[in-house]
Amino acid sequence: MKKVKILLMLFLITISATFLSGCHIQNETYRANHQDTWAKIKKRGTLNIGVDDSFVPMDFRRRNGQLVGYDVDLSRAVCKVLGIKANFQSIDWSMKETELKNGTIDCIWNGYTATPSRRKRIAFSRVYELSGQSLVVRKDSGINRMADMKGKTLGVQESSTAQTDLNKYPRVLKDIIKNRKPILYQDNSDAFMDLQAGRTQGILSGTVYAGYYATHLAHNNNYKLINATQYPADRVAIGMRKGDTTLVKKINYALGVLQKDGTLRRINKKWLGINSNYLGPTTEFAKSNSQR
Repeated sequence: MKKVKILLMLFLITISATFLSGCHIQNETYRANHQDTWAKIKKRGTLNIGVDDSFVPMDFRRRNGQLVGYDVDLSRAVCKVLGIKANFQSIDWSMKETELKNGTIDCIWNGYTATPSRRKRIAFSRVYELSGQSLVVRKDSGINRMADMKGKTLGVQESSTAQTDLNKYPRVLKDIIKNRKPILYQDNSDAFMDLQAGRTQGILSGTVYAGYYATHLAHNNNYKLINATQYPADRVAIGMRKGDTTLVKKINYALGVLQKDGTLRRINKKWLGINSNYLGPTTEFAKSNSQR
């Protein structure tokens, strides 16, 4: 009987310790997500930026391993204005919000769309770029419009704008593709490989990425883009924790500086081939129903 009581007490102590430990972790996570960490970032001298390093032309690696791209140039320019350095960390795109909440990174800066649903959980900078969706097909496919994908296989990057739009507006494309279900990829480069090999007949992807890839990286420039105007435009911004109000203000200030001095225009010209100096509204007005 005494042994039973001892075992029962040990069991209750273990349960209590586990509960308290869980509460402690939850409290720590809550504090981390609601802290203003600018002072720590400034003292550290670096901004930890989460990126998908296969997302051309925003963040990607050359053959020698060097990280380059639109967002690489822009984030470095912003950090220079703020007197700190950009430190890039490759992340699994499907885990981006988790990495941010855990404090592994300070921001998500990688063609990241500011959507109403995301803004409930994440703080956003001003919108600095607009992007739509395109259906990418081989030039010899005979596909010239969305309806031509009827019964054909579609590729989409997992947790991307394309996947969200495909599901949110099923009549545009999802209802007509094979099995009403796309093949999901971790990154778009794998999707293009399957398209080239004929394992899929189309890719739904952001126009900025798809255009750059099809023009600069694909085999013999043998792809064409069909603009998916039926989907809403993406409003791209930098994502941060809700508590980082100072960091949001600092980044917005730096973006404004880069717009005024022409840096933003030069970066747009270099990577997107457009002479744009676009810098959209603050996050309160940046509304979109799609996401990458």
